[in-house]
Amino acid sequence: MITVIGSLKGGSGKSTVTFNLAIWLAMAECDVAVIDADPQATLSDVLEVRREEGYRPMVERLDTGRLKDRDGLGQLDEVLIDVGTASMDNFKSAIAISDRLVVPVPPSQADIWSTQRFLRFIDSIAGRRKPEVFGFINRGDTHRAIRESDEAAAALVSLPGIRYLKPRLSQRTVYRRSFSEGLAVFEQEPRGKGAAECNALAAVLYAELLT
Repeated sequence: MITVIGSLKGGSGKSTVTFNLAIWLAMAECDVAVIDADPQATLSDVLEVRREEGYRPMVERLDTGRLKDRDGLGQLDEVLIDVGTASMDNFKSAIAISDRLVVPVPPSQADIWSTQRFLRFIDSIAGRRKPEVFGFINRGDTHRAIRESDEAAAALVSLPGIRYLKPRLSQRTVYRRSFSEGLAVFEQEPRGKGAAECNALAAVLYAELLT
């Protein structure tokens, strides 16, 4: 399956989500590879840190030229593509070959509006072969008194053209710390709240691996 992790705005956490899901899949003994189609190359950077530190399992990173090779990518169990609209050519190519698109949505009204525009944008370029689109709250509130994440989730549920996923990733220091060290959050703190959140998201996206 080819899964694109994308959004209209930068800073939504696409690379962190892609990296953690890729390591989770590798630990599940999937034949998984990633494509870093974002010019910022943050995913490439963290994979290089992981390689230098000698952490295992490692995940193969494919060149963006493979975005034109859906048949070849189909030989792998799973492919994750990190992409934004900074490179329109890469974005269009990724959408054209994808089976599904996963959108991390930070909890703010501005990000809900951005997601609405993103969905319209996907419709305008997807053509007849439109991928299934999923959205979830990323970088959510951790304090119970703050209701922005719940409000954003309610708005996300109501958007047409996107399927809401209940698992949320919260705004936790461990995501940044583990990422900077080339580790998935569940490697850094296996029993932590971040690990539980990431595992819950992976379990929804890759439920077939758990049965």
